[in-house]
Amino acid sequence: MRHTYECPLRWADMDLLGHVNNVVYVDYLQEARVDMLRTHRPARPAGELVDGLVVVRHEVQYLRPLTFRFRPVLIECWVTEIRAASFTMAYEIYDADPEQPSGRTVYLRASTVLTPYVFSEERPRRLSRDERAVLTDFLEPVEPRPRPEPTPLRTSDTGHYAVAVRFSDVDVYGHVNNVKYFEFLQEARIALMSRLWGEDWGAAGRAQVVVAQVDVDYRVPILFRPEPYDAWTWITHVGRTSAVVESEIRDGSVVLARARVVLVFFDPATQRATVPVPAVRDPLVAFAELGS
Repeated sequence: MRHTYECPLRWADMDLLGHVNNVVYVDYLQEARVDMLRTHRPARPAGELVDGLVVVRHEVQYLRPLTFRFRPVLIECWVTEIRAASFTMAYEIYDADPEQPSGRTVYLRASTVLTPYVFSEERPRRLSRDERAVLTDFLEPVEPRPRPEPTPLRTSDTGHYAVAVRFSDVDVYGHVNNVKYFEFLQEARIALMSRLWGEDWGAAGRAQVVVAQVDVDYRVPILFRPEPYDAWTWITHVGRTSAVVESEIRDGSVVLARARVVLVFFDPATQRATVPVPAVRDPLVAFAELGS
């Protein structure tokens, strides 16, 4: 069994290209997940799968751009793995399309590892029997996707970004919401690109990039405080039409989150991947080679 959620779009969800911003999709996934768990919550209040969860990992694959319209987009979600103290959910954001072989146009596929959490004691807990029963109704097991090996941390002034947490970033438990991590990582990535390409790179239209894949591991909760956290971003690969960026958000020596992002150089006129001009590609290659 799969749960389907009709997700409304907002004008503020769009980026400079007129596409739904990559960060906003993660908000859509959260809405769909909450709708599924609220609709199918256990009959007895022996554990709460809606409000008492933390995200351990996101894997998000962006397949095609979604532009603004007044009708909702559909999100299908289900469970792919159930463990003693965690479970994995899968999602597909799509429109029904009878002209496609699959019967749908798919914009995004993703998975999320979640664990039940006792916020009053700041610790994870095991799934209850009732919770496992609800999740089992949606279970479609799959083989886990192989994970690329992370590269060692690379620190530099060029790749550093101070992450300032706003009060509106935190949830009722005082933790920064999982969606906000994507915002922090995006801000850090844009800061790096502006240093490599110049601050007017976006307005000049010289370097258009779209996000193809984002994998984020959540290690330690980020809390609201006056002092900023440190985000470090570096480039591990520059290909013909894409580049791989890795990041860590840290509090001193403590790793709070780690991410791997695949960027694709994009031609707005053709809406396809493109080979970047040397003025765009060469600074990325030079920065990547500093850490090799």
